Amino acid sequence: MGMKTRCSSRETVAGGTLEDGLLSSRGEQRVMVKIPVCVGLDYHKDAIQVCALNDRGVVLFNESIPNSVEGLIQLASKRGWLVRRIGIEACSGSADFSDELVLSTGWSLNLAHAGYVRRMKQNPDKTDFSDARLLADLTRVGYLPKVWLAPQEIRDLRRVVRFRQDLVRRRTATKLKIMALLREHRVVIAGTRWTQKWLQTLKALSGLPTGTRFVLTSHRKELTHVIDQITKVEARLGKMTAGDELVARLMKQRGVGAVTAWTMRAEIGRFDRFNTGKQLARFCGLSPRNASSGNRQADAGMIKAGNPGLRTTLIEVAHRLTRYDVRWAAFKAKQRQAGKPGSVIAAAVANRWVRWLFHQMQPAAWEGAA
Repeated sequence: MGMKTRCSSRETVAGGTLEDGLLSSRGEQRVMVKIPVCVGLDYHKDAIQVCALNDRGVVLFNESIPNSVEGLIQLASKRGWLVRRIGIEACSGSADFSDELVLSTGWSLNLAHAGYVRRMKQNPDKTDFSDARLLADLTRVGYLPKVWLAPQEIRDLRRVVRFRQDLVRRRTATKLKIMALLREHRVVIAGTRWTQKWLQTLKALSGLPTGTRFVLTSHRKELTHVIDQITKVEARLGKMTAGDELVARLMKQRGVGAVTAWTMRAEIGRFDRFNTGKQLARFCGLSPRNASSGNRQADAGMIKAGNPGLRTTLIEVAHRLTRYDVRWAAFKAKQRQAGKPGSVIAAAVANRWVRWLFHQMQPAAWEGAA
């Protein structure tokens, strides 16, 4: 009679129990909470090693997933990640993957210089697990050695420019093979080499062994084909850069023609992405390398950096400048008197000219000239 009725913890509330309501509320809170992470991606053709670190550097995830932008987005959504930054090594395929990922999500993504990342490792072993972990940690602390992600148009132009460079190397190699055959059989053709008249004389050569004649004919046809390909590629490059303001600006500079302008536009991209002319010259591989030790002061040639085709193109510009520009001709004469060899002078001219060009190609210089 005097007993009080106990209130059950599983009391029915609006068609359900109070306990069910509390659990549902907690579950919604867990879903709504996003975990801030920095992500490192070790890119491969078939798979991507994904490592996610929280703000304190704790590994939340480090596993391989199929190479798919959609798969990475689904993983981040499923895990409740708030992706702050992503680091991925610059390699074949990573640029297109990065473009697609940024367009789909708007995440902050940076390409990393693979060589610098490798030097920053404290472990001689190499695994996808450790590589992704290192990329994520460098991204988290802000020490990722970044590489400029060129737009799709620049990457496309770069591909065509490098294809032309390959064709030019093939043309050179074929010419050397032809001259080697002629030299071996002590054949001398009068006139200027590689002109139409000279090639017709080459075609009409007689008295050579049957095998040699077959090889020579094959090389001559190969040369004709490569020259035709180069002509088509140059026509394509002209169409691709027809409305490019930077290419037009470059071609107004003394010593710069269409091929030089195409190469610089493709390999450098934008001049305003560099802080100084010295930085640009180093990117082009034109800076001298110091090899001093103790009391010995010495140089060791140019640094081993940059695209070889770009450096070769700029050295050719330097040779033209020393022939046709008064300022650089005087500089060359002064260096000759000091005993400097021609190759060193050409490199010095290219280095100084690129540093000067850096200021001429800035947007502010364009507006001032206009």
